[in-house]
Amino acid sequence: MARPRTPLLSRERIVAAALAVADAEGLDALSTRRLATELSVSGPSLYNHFATKDDLLDAVVDSVMGEVDLSMFDAPQDWRTALRDWARSYRAALAAHPHVVPVLAQGPGRRPNALRLADAVFGCLVAAGWPRGQATRVGALMRYFITGSALGSFAAGFPEDAQLYAGDYPHLGEAHLLAEHRRSIDEGAFETGLEALLDGLELRFARLSADRPGPDPTN
Repeated sequence: MARPRTPLLSRERIVAAALAVADAEGLDALSTRRLATELSVSGPSLYNHFATKDDLLDAVVDSVMGEVDLSMFDAPQDWRTALRDWARSYRAALAAHPHVVPVLAQGPGRRPNALRLADAVFGCLVAAGWPRGQATRVGALMRYFITGSALGSFAAGFPEDAQLYAGDYPHLGEAHLLAEHRRSIDEGAFETGLEALLDGLELRFARLSADRPGPDPTN
């Protein structure tokens, strides 16, 4: 039998299949046996590309990070606009793959796309005049906010049972209606939080700039 023109397996094909399983059923559904079935190969052949399941998970998470747009950092209009546009793209990537968020929240590790993301954010802030220590904190703060917003749905957390809130929770009389407006509530909450966060950072940046010693007029 003639050999196939392209290899039956590749890292990219394995990662794509693993992400599809995770998106559909969650990370707990990922296993060597399941992936082998999805890819129509033998289980041991997967180990030629990924030594452990953790290696595979890192690659899956990093593929999601590769979906985040970083072009706004190439020639940023200003740090606030760049952070806003990046945060929206970041959240959109996480919203499309919510099951990977808990793994992603552990940090960039050795993931190339995640490290490129961290490098772009830090570089933009430092170039704009943020002190390096503050830039590190701002990058961490933004990541906490974005990943936290993607961990779950606020609106979906309220059961659609009007009787649950009657009597004991007088201010939640319409909470049973939240779930049907889940997307608009969650996206609105993200946008409200993002603008509030950027407003606070802008005030902080202004204070830092005012406190920074200027040139000595006697020199």
